[in-house]
Amino acid sequence: MNGWKDGVDQATSRPATSVSEVDLDILEDTLSFYIRAIDIAVSRDLDERLEGLEVAKGKGKITTLLLVDSHPGIRPSVIARLIFRDRSATGRLMEQMEQHGLLTRRVSSNDNRAQELYITEKGAALAAKVRTIVPKQSKDFFDFISPEEQVQLMAILKRAYRRIAGLS
Repeated sequence: MNGWKDGVDQATSRPATSVSEVDLDILEDTLSFYIRAIDIAVSRDLDERLEGLEVAKGKGKITTLLLVDSHPGIRPSVIARLIFRDRSATGRLMEQMEQHGLLTRRVSSNDNRAQELYITEKGAALAAKVRTIVPKQSKDFFDFISPEEQVQLMAILKRAYRRIAGLS
């Protein structure tokens, strides 16, 4: 028995703390807490909308799919940098996507030590589908933020991403 009965801690005879009563301590004013929490919520919602598609449930799959579709011959190292993955994690991601028939890897004609990535017909069809789902999900998920605030927030997030990714 866990010591709880009808929402009351039997050891202290106090009612259980509800979510609305929780003080987030130092996290209350910490950007990283809110970014992580929102990332989890957005990812869950997006995974529900992508249910049954090869890019559901996992970080980096959508970005990889879209980048390979938009940039034929892109190297895995470029994608790794943009999605903040190390070489081994990126390799596993590419292998998984290749096994699903979404992309192919080829040895670069310019450098036989480097690989280039190309979209397959199946991958291109999935990319087209994802391009309709993702913007709608983002619009629906953040509908409580005014369009003006979304523009401001997007500018801040883009600036932060570009700096962290070493793009600016």
